[in-house]
Amino acid sequence: MKRLGRIWPEVISFDNLLSAYRKGKQSVPAVTEFTLNLETELLSLQQELASFTYRPGGYRLFTIYERKKRQIAAAPFRDRVVHHAIINIIAPPSTDVLSSTAMPTGRTGACMPR
Repeated sequence: MKRLGRIWPEVISFDNLLSAYRKGKQSVPAVTEFTLNLETELLSLQQELASFTYRPGGYRLFTIYERKKRQIAAAPFRDRVVHHAIINIIAPPSTDVLSSTAMPTGRTGACMPR
């Protein structure tokens, strides 16, 4: 595994946080509230991350009954922005068609051509 160093400034950059925000679901009420004060929210989040005072919020638990009963834990939208901001830097999107499967990067399934 490749070690990434000195990526924190990239993770907390305003452009990266804005890109991470755009990956969120837009129809959820929490997102609408976040969007109303978008610049303020992102700058506040950036400041908390830069000063290491950011604390994740509590997860929302709910149950779905599709095919079978499952309990889901959903992070607050603000936390999902942070998650996406980190992933944007450590695992940028690949243009390889085969990498769109649910397999580790650089691997293919038995049914996929190599």
